[in-house]
Amino acid sequence: MSKFKKRAGLALAATTAFSIILSGCGSNNGNEASSGSGSGSEKPVELIWYTIGTPQKDVDTVMAEVSKYTQEKINATIKMKMIDWGDYTQKMQVLVASGEPMDILFTSAGGFDYVQNVRKGAFLELDDLLAKYGQGIVDTIDPGFLSGSKVDGHNYGIPANKELPQLEVWRFNQNLVDKYQLDTSGVKTLESLEPLLAAIKEKEPEVTPFAMDKNYVPYVPYDYLVTNMPMAVKLDGSELKVVNILETDEMKAALDTMHKYYMAGYVAPEAATTGSTSDLTTSGKWFLDRAQTQPLAENLWSASYGYPVTTTPASDAIITNTSVQGSVMAISANSEHPEKAMEFLNLLNTDAKLRNMIDSGIEGTHYEMIDATHMKNLDASQNYNMPSYSLGNNMLLYLNEGDPDDKWEQFKKFNAEGVASPILGFNFDSTKVATEMTAVQNVKEQFWSSLMTGTVDPATYLPKAIEEFKKAGLDKVIAEAQSQLDAWAAENK
Repeated sequence: MSKFKKRAGLALAATTAFSIILSGCGSNNGNEASSGSGSGSEKPVELIWYTIGTPQKDVDTVMAEVSKYTQEKINATIKMKMIDWGDYTQKMQVLVASGEPMDILFTSAGGFDYVQNVRKGAFLELDDLLAKYGQGIVDTIDPGFLSGSKVDGHNYGIPANKELPQLEVWRFNQNLVDKYQLDTSGVKTLESLEPLLAAIKEKEPEVTPFAMDKNYVPYVPYDYLVTNMPMAVKLDGSELKVVNILETDEMKAALDTMHKYYMAGYVAPEAATTGSTSDLTTSGKWFLDRAQTQPLAENLWSASYGYPVTTTPASDAIITNTSVQGSVMAISANSEHPEKAMEFLNLLNTDAKLRNMIDSGIEGTHYEMIDATHMKNLDASQNYNMPSYSLGNNMLLYLNEGDPDDKWEQFKKFNAEGVASPILGFNFDSTKVATEMTAVQNVKEQFWSSLMTGTVDPATYLPKAIEEFKKAGLDKVIAEAQSQLDAWAAENK
């Protein structure tokens, strides 16, 4: 039996803030990135690349093969350092602040925050490097990613070419749906889940009816200014007003429902402190969760878990700053080799051979080709199981077993049909309220996960949380955000 790669990675995992990725079918040989570097007589440059994901046993072995290829193409070798999901933001903050040598690093709206770290000067501005060494990137990836990830008019990272809109879905363990002949067709709202959760709780006491981790946030139709911080704007565009999400009728109702579900035993007791639900998806002992999706995600999840996963929509497909910035590769402001780093990023986003090697490992060891475009993982892939969404242009990836030939065309159609958030392109600058933002973050750490997962009673804890946020200076932060948003709206009418 071949091992299926968990290509969904973090972004497709339920209840995370991250967004998944696209990929494409074209097969570019990447010559445009070679900018005369060759292997030549110069000593090759070693590029240090920090990225997110569970550290893989074979990463050094694969990077040795990658380096042979990149040395030939651009006279550079690659040293990849992986940091596990739950540790990434905190460890990267320490490494960047201490000046640890690095050239390329993963950042996103939800992990090691892209915009906030741009503001702190962690990343190099890329406009000139893109023009000189990144033309392949400009020609290849959806222009919505490069324009949507600009901060104050400049590019500071290369977003992964992926699905552009953010579409939330309810995911179901179809084995349990079939076993009890449950009807999921009418499910969309949080409240509509109740009969299904009750049925599973009664019939399958060993199963977690509603799987979630500490990053879970009930869906409400608002766009957050900073991922999962309480400032947000209503998605219907009726007014560009920044509000405390905890004071909205929609979130209050959602938190009441979540607490009811928690008290009924539909949610795991430890949800508010759980870093991942991967043990549940591995064992199959879950019934439903929520995730961000992409075209054909059901195939991907089903292949990854080894049993069928189906979905129903939980939101509309909205293009947000979070979805555009869901996976970005930045060049460190302290990089000793910024030109070479951009040459590598250009190659990674245009050269199918390189992109697939970094994604799937060594052909014949970790995977084998079924035909010219489809691949299947071999048993050794368990030692090199990478989160595809975090590694560049997914539209260059080989197709998985069962993927239709037009997979990437379906992605392009999905992207074209997404609706823009009313604040797409607005990036809040918290510099003037940095002290308050730190205090607000501290309050969030205290209350957020326990409220969002339903662990605590919102009748008691929501007023406390709102009061503590006010003491921390949230109203001042919201006033500053509103001022910036008004100016942005006037400028972008």
